[in-house]
Amino acid sequence: MSIRFNFGGDEHIFGEVSEDMSLASFFTGLSMTNAVRQAGIKGVTEICPANASFQVRFNPDLIKPQDLLMELQAMEQAAAKSDPVLDTRIIELPVYFQDPWTHETLLRFRERHQDPSSTDLEYSARINGYATVEDFIAAYAGQPWFVSMVGFVSGLPFLYQMVERARQIQAPKYLRPRTDTPKLTVGHGGCFAAIYSVRGAGGYQMYGVTPAPIYDPQRKVRYLTDEMCLFKPGDIVKFKAISRDDYDATLEAIEANTWQPVVRDAKFSLDNFNKDIAGTNAKLMELLK
Repeated sequence: MSIRFNFGGDEHIFGEVSEDMSLASFFTGLSMTNAVRQAGIKGVTEICPANASFQVRFNPDLIKPQDLLMELQAMEQAAAKSDPVLDTRIIELPVYFQDPWTHETLLRFRERHQDPSSTDLEYSARINGYATVEDFIAAYAGQPWFVSMVGFVSGLPFLYQMVERARQIQAPKYLRPRTDTPKLTVGHGGCFAAIYSVRGAGGYQMYGVTPAPIYDPQRKVRYLTDEMCLFKPGDIVKFKAISRDDYDATLEAIEANTWQPVVRDAKFSLDNFNKDIAGTNAKLMELLK
């Protein structure tokens, strides 16, 4: 399927790879944005990748819209022939599931939920066919996730679980959004996990919190001095379930600025992943040991 291009006002071209999210769609969009960046096209001012789409901003005084469109269409043909292999990173992120802060928050907004009698974890476990919350958490933290985009809120990653489509965890958003969500909440909506980089409104199911800052515009956090956002599209994330004691100890180390997440360089091949999902994931997670 070819990319569907549309003009957005006078300064944008939007490329829709697919209406459905998939790693193949993401890789096509990533290949396109990388190609635009490497080409150094005069007049291109901003490139924004998303889950299964991308947007390019340009200065129409420096390049005609139709000329840029022709450039993008030529890049699409080249991208279709490229081998979908990505030099990336795998990041281990500690998560305190069933924490008291998201629990208190979900109780305050129960009338906005599909099942006011259950917690978000209980509801999500049930609709995904898991016998217990513990089984659900084990599945959630048991396989890696792919960062498909960062945005909507500064530093907020959207993550796509790297399992067979039939096994992907799915959960609807709240019937009506909350006006409050604790900072660093791990939430879920549709097929995407997300980590709330700041406190604010939200509608995703809430499963836990991470003690690790993922966005620091002041760049004071030890591992965010070079980049204010921890995640970037193409990163792979492995959640690590931790206890309250582990959470408190990690938070103490973060406040002392002595802690940093485990990050390893990795190479990801989409073809190899599609041939052997379990084997590919096992090799990725082995890098964290």
